[in-house]
Amino acid sequence: MDAFLSHSLAETLEFAQNFGRTLPLNSVVCFFGDLAAGKTTFIKGLLQGAANLESSEIQSPTFAYLNIYEGTKTAYHFDLYRLKGIDEFISMGFDEYFDAGGICCIEWSERISSYLPDGCIQVYLEHAGENKRLITIKEEPHV
Repeated sequence: MDAFLSHSLAETLEFAQNFGRTLPLNSVVCFFGDLAAGKTTFIKGLLQGAANLESSEIQSPTFAYLNIYEGTKTAYHFDLYRLKGIDEFISMGFDEYFDAGGICCIEWSERISSYLPDGCIQVYLEHAGENKRLITIKEEPHV
């Protein structure tokens, strides 16, 4: 488990970019944190590093559930805040993206926690002061 205390938006983005560069294809990264904890900001940095995307290209898919980005690696950005449950996730075919040859980033992944594949990476973001965030990364072993 790795932990990092970010003191600013710029530090969070830089940390996330460096983390994103380390991700292999078919990585599933699950994000946990309160509203406004910095999940989407972290994902912007991650996708800049992993797929060589510009920050302005990356938007939260809150009303669409999923945004797909084509970069040096394909990225699938899910926001499951409004998801009713696992059955809805499966009926939309979203589970097929787990091994579609890209990077999956899932906000509010606790909505489908029992359905997530083995080996997911968990990123926890917590408020630690006015502009500070505690970022903890836990990698689940492959079973």
